[in-house]
Amino acid sequence: MHTDVTRIAGLPDLTWTSTTGHADYDADAGALTMTSAAQVDWSNSSRGGPQELGATALAFAAPERFTLSARIAVVSERSTFDAGAIALWVDGDHWAKLCFEQSPQGQAMVVSVVTNTWSDDVNSTPVDDDAVWMRVSRLGEAWAFHSSTDGVLWDFVRLFRLHTDAPVQVGFLSQAPVGPPCTARFDDIVLGDEPPSDLRDGR
Repeated sequence: MHTDVTRIAGLPDLTWTSTTGHADYDADAGALTMTSAAQVDWSNSSRGGPQELGATALAFAAPERFTLSARIAVVSERSTFDAGAIALWVDGDHWAKLCFEQSPQGQAMVVSVVTNTWSDDVNSTPVDDDAVWMRVSRLGEAWAFHSSTDGVLWDFVRLFRLHTDAPVQVGFLSQAPVGPPCTARFDDIVLGDEPPSDLRDGR
């Protein structure tokens, strides 16, 4: 059964962070599918130049303490930097994303980007499978990213802050920075009330 994408089981109501995107929610499968426009991204390159904020996320207001996790797969043919991501959004100068991204060498990878005016962009681990689990946690003013190959044992990616007191939205993003539209699938979506007590013990 395909339903309104702004209402996903277990989550608060979602809204688009900018323009309305293309998405579908299969309630029976618990799967959200998002298709980006062509050549859209979030990037405030540290090398300078204009912001690239053409992508749009489907998100909800982030609680003060929580975890949000999902299994992410890119189900379209992949171009360089194509990704599905868990994303945080405040404004064009303050945002972050944890991506299942295609590298220029053709390797799928866990990639994280944290933006406080300029983007701090980090490649983490290669991924050999068709999907990977991603998780964001909020610990008051701090945020943590984790990834997992099985949704059980979690690898620490990074701990950071967004340098703003404004409300933060958290949700899902599909991007296609250099190529045709990218379709990403998010399932096994879980919203929890508490972040991990130890960010580096694999739980």
